[in-house]
Amino acid sequence: MAYKQITPYQVCKCCVMDTSDPDIVFDENGVCMRCNEYKERILPSWNYGKGHETELKALIEKIKLSGRDKKYDCILGLSGGLDSSYMLHLAVKEWGLRPFVFHIDCGWNLPVAENNIKKICDKLRVHLHIQKLNWEELRQMQIAFFKTGLPALDVPQDHAFIAQIDKYSQELGVKYIMNGYNICTEVVADPASWFAGGGQTSDPTYVKDVLKKHGNVKVKDYVWTSGIKHKFIIPYIKGVKTLQPLNLVEFTKQSMIDTLVKEYGYEPYEQKHFEDLLTKFLEAWWAPKRFGCDIRRAQLSSLVVTGQITREEALKILEEPPCSEEECMLMFKEVAKRLEVTEEEMWKWFNLPKEPQYKYKSDAWMFDFGIKLYQFLGLDKRIRK
Repeated sequence: MAYKQITPYQVCKCCVMDTSDPDIVFDENGVCMRCNEYKERILPSWNYGKGHETELKALIEKIKLSGRDKKYDCILGLSGGLDSSYMLHLAVKEWGLRPFVFHIDCGWNLPVAENNIKKICDKLRVHLHIQKLNWEELRQMQIAFFKTGLPALDVPQDHAFIAQIDKYSQELGVKYIMNGYNICTEVVADPASWFAGGGQTSDPTYVKDVLKKHGNVKVKDYVWTSGIKHKFIIPYIKGVKTLQPLNLVEFTKQSMIDTLVKEYGYEPYEQKHFEDLLTKFLEAWWAPKRFGCDIRRAQLSSLVVTGQITREEALKILEEPPCSEEECMLMFKEVAKRLEVTEEEMWKWFNLPKEPQYKYKSDAWMFDFGIKLYQFLGLDKRIRK
């Protein structure tokens, strides 16, 4: 496929990704590389989740066999979001698994998410293990990331989630981790260019350098992991496999919502990732206003290329902001209050230069190599550009 770099503003003729990603390229028909990669690399093997019944059955049997003499046969992290909630529903009710279900409380939970989590766990009669992190440490870490001026700011809680999974897998001796990633709603990843200047969420070298450069933040209780540990040692040395079984099942975003609403009285969110205050604030207001990055473009493009909504419907949604300006300003005030900083300080961070102030240490080369290796082996089912 021949591509050409386009500099004037342009939107893909197939999905709704546009030149807010400076690295996007289009073919001679105005179709972006993501859409072509989806059709050529992802769709043939995925086939909308159809035809994987034998593979799924064998996988479930393998999980059950591995946990035959144990209290749990798999690990499942529950955020209260759509994907992890639906995964729990299938794992327990449809597949008869016995997951160790945990939730990381980073201090940003919204009541709607906590209610959804409780309703699902109560109905399925599963015990929820809540890991409440040291708020003072997280508060200082979050302030340090705001001071970077970088686009990706909710790194402290994301790293904590990954690190806790690795920790639980070793403590419990369980061999399978259930990951809610699914091609159906997430095949188009957020563009790498939207997070330029930073590092990977699971990169401790990067996170620790940010903490050192912005306040010399010291943490004692925070749990760390690393890319090597998470992607190599845990799966290949310890033998703990991370699975994505939702890709072996036929469903749509709407069918997930309908099932959860009917079975558990689940309350859907206005947008993906809106189950916690910080992420909702960053994705609904901070990133679009400060960087011109509307994460809905990737989310909606996933639904467009998989045939769940039309391109015209996606463009119509994008005409309106994710939240009203009034709600966003209330979130602005609440985030400042929880971080124990003034609103003036928050505005100061908002107006920082968009170019990184520092070059942060990272193990980026290792992550890049790992992604390329996973793609070569057919283990990565996401379009990353």
